[in-house]
Amino acid sequence: MRKIVLLALFSLFLLTGQSQNIQLHYDMGKDRGYTTTTVEMFKPDKWGTTFFFIDMDYGVTENLEGVNLAYFEFARTINLGKETPFGFHAEYDGGLFQVNKNITVNIENAWLAGVDYTTTAKDFSKGISLKALYKNIQGKHDMAWQFTAVWYYHFFDKKATFMGFFDYWREDRDLNSDGDKARYVLLTEPQLWYNATENLSIGTEMEFSNNFVAENFKIMPTAAVKWNF
Repeated sequence: MRKIVLLALFSLFLLTGQSQNIQLHYDMGKDRGYTTTTVEMFKPDKWGTTFFFIDMDYGVTENLEGVNLAYFEFARTINLGKETPFGFHAEYDGGLFQVNKNITVNIENAWLAGVDYTTTAKDFSKGISLKALYKNIQGKHDMAWQFTAVWYYHFFDKKATFMGFFDYWREDRDLNSDGDKARYVLLTEPQLWYNATENLSIGTEMEFSNNFVAENFKIMPTAAVKWNF
């Protein structure tokens, strides 16, 4: 599970001033069946916004136990003027995962920088953010790129929220032991939430990916709860 959803958190800020939440997802994808916690924070200031999230996967199998993946993302956007929707976006991604009980592998550090464009409805019921980014993947690509779209849409008098992100980036990846390779990666994770109270939301996430995992294309749904602080 990845990000996410920066602009949706931005929309919550417009209503509450800032946003922090913790999510618990049960992954129902084939051969998965584990849980993931996500902690997110979004905070604005007079210069722009700061966002970070931490994902941790938990599972117990013959070869894995406890936290078997930890992923961290930190992003800062600086406003390019008071009357413009454009901003400068800088981001760091990284983490690690367990191959088995004895082997832990780093997820390649990645640094991104580029331009952010954000637009919202006047009543803040919906909005979208588009990012065109330079991407440096440590040990792999000095000059890669990434396109990101993030959206939110509140409906049914804000009792329901549709939100998510879409990432498409350049990266050489080994897909399987047969030597199949990929040059481009697609990952999108739309979420649908029922906002039972101001704090509690119940919903689902659908991860669609191409060349992100061993198989070329996968769909992985979750059942989730979220607590907004």
